[in-house]
Amino acid sequence: MMLHLHLVRHGQTTFNRYNRLQGWCNSPLTEQGLADADKAADKLRYIRFAAAYCSDTTRAQTTAQRILDVNEDAGNERPALVSDMHFREQCYGYFEGQDMSLAWTAAGGPHGAKNYNDIVAKFGLAATRDFLKEADPFHDAESDAEYWTRVRGAFALIASNPDLKDGDDVLQISHGNTLLSLMHRFAPEGYDLSERPANGSVTCLDFDTDKPFDNAITVVSYNQ
Repeated sequence: MMLHLHLVRHGQTTFNRYNRLQGWCNSPLTEQGLADADKAADKLRYIRFAAAYCSDTTRAQTTAQRILDVNEDAGNERPALVSDMHFREQCYGYFEGQDMSLAWTAAGGPHGAKNYNDIVAKFGLAATRDFLKEADPFHDAESDAEYWTRVRGAFALIASNPDLKDGDDVLQISHGNTLLSLMHRFAPEGYDLSERPANGSVTCLDFDTDKPFDNAITVVSYNQ
């Protein structure tokens, strides 16, 4: 079964505005964040979503509800919104809520990397998670293996929906680092991944539920 996933990065939050790490912690959408959600809603107004998913954070839930409100007003049947922890952003543990530049310097510094992009360039994306867990004095931050185990669970949840059929469109409210992680894992050459996807941007993926996860996702568009 092939599903067309429309992944929207939630609208700007207070922590986004202040450049702070925001994984499992939460902060409300700003006025700009509400506008981000509404902009995404306008892009997706006429798509008939067979299902809708988001993380169990208010920033994702608020973004999803605003998109579905507009979608329903356009004459589409409103799907039930499934809110689940498997769709959360990466867990940053001790570094939740800290300034991003300071956190990534703390993670990369012992390995000779000065920031997030430097870690990625020298060691790969997986190292950003493993280094942060290593630097976390409580080791509560997710390792790369822990992160992908949870993300696989999110896609398994979608695949197990008995009401979905081949060719259906699915709305998924996602998060910045999760979108980058999916792109690093599944995107072909030609995408600029040096910057995070914009709040309210739409990334489209085709998800073949019959294939193993590592071969199941094809990137259609990114950060639109």
